[in-house]
Amino acid sequence: MTVTPAVIVFDVNETLSDMSAMDQVFTRAGAPAPLAKLWFATVLREGFALAATEDATRFADIGTEVLTGLLGSAGVDDPDGTAARLTAAVAGLPLHPDVAPGIRALRAAGHRLVTLSNGSAQVAERLMGAAGIDGEFDRFLSVEDAPAWKPHRASYQYAARRCQTPEEQMLLVAVHPWDVHGAGRAGLRTAWVNRTEAAYPSYYVRPDLTVTSLTELAPALATSW
Repeated sequence: MTVTPAVIVFDVNETLSDMSAMDQVFTRAGAPAPLAKLWFATVLREGFALAATEDATRFADIGTEVLTGLLGSAGVDDPDGTAARLTAAVAGLPLHPDVAPGIRALRAAGHRLVTLSNGSAQVAERLMGAAGIDGEFDRFLSVEDAPAWKPHRASYQYAARRCQTPEEQMLLVAVHPWDVHGAGRAGLRTAWVNRTEAAYPSYYVRPDLTVTSLTELAPALATSW
């Protein structure tokens, strides 16, 4: 018999926040819109490389340094200052439309909710606060306080310690297959949010549950778990 997860852990960037809005933020700053996706992917790459060697640096620090170089190459004025402003803009992104109702439904069903971000806990709390759902979460956790970024095993173990909950009693919810894979390898159960009808990579550990919207998660847990 499968036991309902004691804690549901949410990734933040792209899972809850709508990173596609960064295209317009970049455009308003005089930077090419496609640079936003390249920037975010590059930041993840650098963070993963550090995690592989069990090192860590703050998302904002990596983000600003990476973006300064990208903006300079694109001929954007004041690349240092613009990079700092654009990196900080992550804290002002909207949430996906399904997030607030999905989170409220999970909380109403009695689930304990936390976030675990490769960004800062303060950014996650600000994003949820702007949407009026910060009170639905028990904790806002960040890998800044862990030995390494997700998907390193240590990041999920850190969340388990902070929540005082065994890994096998936690459910990681993310749009990123690499996050699902890492959590699964660390012993957590996993739910993949597939909003784009993408194919799940064959080389990763399969998610325990797949939904196309966060609003599907509470009913799925009630009937399947």
